[in-house]
Amino acid sequence: MRIDRLDAEVLLAHLLGVERGDLILRPEMLVDAAAYEALVARRAAGEPAAYIIGSREFWSLDLLVTPAVLIPRPDSETLIEAVMASVQPRRILDLGTGSGALLLAALSEFPHATGLGIDASAAALAVAKANAERTGLAGRAAFQLGDWGAGLGERFDLILCNPPYVETGAELSRDVRDHEPASALFAGADGLADYRRIVPQLPGLLAPGGLAVLEIGWTQAAAVLALGAEAGLNGTVRQDLGGRDRAVLLR
Repeated sequence: MRIDRLDAEVLLAHLLGVERGDLILRPEMLVDAAAYEALVARRAAGEPAAYIIGSREFWSLDLLVTPAVLIPRPDSETLIEAVMASVQPRRILDLGTGSGALLLAALSEFPHATGLGIDASAAALAVAKANAERTGLAGRAAFQLGDWGAGLGERFDLILCNPPYVETGAELSRDVRDHEPASALFAGADGLADYRRIVPQLPGLLAPGGLAVLEIGWTQAAAVLALGAEAGLNGTVRQDLGGRDRAVLLR
C-alpha cells in the first residue's frame, strides 16, 4: 500500500513537531530519515495516520485518539451543525461517547451547557476524559461507564449519539477493519441492533422540548425514523456535505 501526499505531510509534520504549513515555510529543517521511514511503513501497512500521530481534529478541536476509540470523521460534524440550527441546550448527553468528540464539540459551542458522556469501554472513557482536559472543557464534562441510557435518572435537553451502525458482513477498508474497534462499528446483520435499544430509551431521557441527534448509515434513515415513530418521537433527516443522509433528529 502506498500512502498519499497528505498522509506523508501529516506524518512528517508530526515527526518534526510542526504544523504542515511549516514544511514549506521552513525547508531547512533536518529530518531523521530512519524515524520518518518507520512512520511511513506503519501507514503503508494500513495503520491509520490518526493512530500513528495520536490525534485528530474535529470541529476545530485537537483531540487525542487511540485504537480504543473510533477516529472522529468530518461527516460526524453534521450532527453538531444540526444542533446549532435547532436548540440551545443546557444539559447534554452523549451516548457512546468514544473520544468525546461530539460532546466536547457541543460544549465548545454552548458555554452555559454541561454534559455527560456514557461509554461501555473504560479505555474509551480514559481518552474522552483526557480530551476534556486537553480542550479546557473538563469542568463542564463528566464521563461514566454505562450501557447506552440504561439506569440514567435524568433528562437532557440534547442527546447526541454515534452508535455502531455497520452491517456485520459489510466490507470495509483495511484501515478501518483491522485497526478501529469492532465494538464501535458493527451492529448486527442489518446494522440496526443498537438503534433498537437506544431509540426506545429516548422518551425517558429527553426533557420537554428536547432533541436527540443520531448519526446513521446513509441507507438507514427510514428504518431509524420508523423506530422513532414507534417510540412516539417525531423525526427529520439531515444530510452531510456529500448529500447523503447522515443524521436523524428526533423530538
